[in-house]
Amino acid sequence: MKEFDFYIVPTPIGNLGDITLRAIEVLKSVDLIACEDSRNTQKLLNHFQIKTKCFSYHKFNEKERVAQILNHLRDGKKIALVSDAGTPLICDPGSVIVKELKSNGFSVTSLPGANAVVTFLSQISRENENFTFIGFLPKSNSQIQEIVTKYKYDNLIFYESPNRILNTLKTISSYRPSAKVAFGRELTKVFEEIYESDIENVISHLENNQVKGEFVVMIFADEKSDVDCELESRVLALKAFGYGAKDISLILSSLFKYNKNKVYKFASNIK
Repeated sequence: MKEFDFYIVPTPIGNLGDITLRAIEVLKSVDLIACEDSRNTQKLLNHFQIKTKCFSYHKFNEKERVAQILNHLRDGKKIALVSDAGTPLICDPGSVIVKELKSNGFSVTSLPGANAVVTFLSQISRENENFTFIGFLPKSNSQIQEIVTKYKYDNLIFYESPNRILNTLKTISSYRPSAKVAFGRELTKVFEEIYESDIENVISHLENNQVKGEFVVMIFADEKSDVDCELESRVLALKAFGYGAKDISLILSSLFKYNKNKVYKFASNIK
């Protein structure tokens, strides 16, 4: 097996049995493991009798750790990066150090493994394979509105915490009341739940049940009507000539009797 300087190693998102044999082998063979929280990682290492020394690497000390990691690698040490659960760099730390390592000529590889989005999507029937993943939604209602409007015609996937999930869905419902939603929580664990319905039913379900575990959520894409397709075509044509959203809304509402506010919002969000 080819050796690398730096290994990105996914860890289980719930069920410890989901770790791969290669991940165990790599974690045993490297000299050091960079981890988000040593308490969480140590439980995993103890379970598989891995004795490799750990050091902290998280979003609050990423930049500080770069020099230390580079020095270890220059000394010939091999390092693995893990997050608390799932795959590093997917809504988890690692981007900073990977960029630095590649610019300094060190070899980097990533092992396949657990990821909440893929685990969730493999249980959700969809019309096509296209989706947009945005990580965690922002906290402000206006920013949420902007995102769910912009990606109205995409399958929109995001992570959410149990203490925010209801408020987030209620905010989305106020802008897209007919949206279809699916969520997954406690994935791979004993109380795993996948639920799929209209957004109001999903909200009601969560209000009537105990909300626990991190959530993966998908807002299903709306189907484009003939009117939407026609409007999109005209907006894109005017944008190609350099017109802004305000001018486009004035032009199209005057020529084709579109609702001016609808055109403005559409033109502001479309790329």
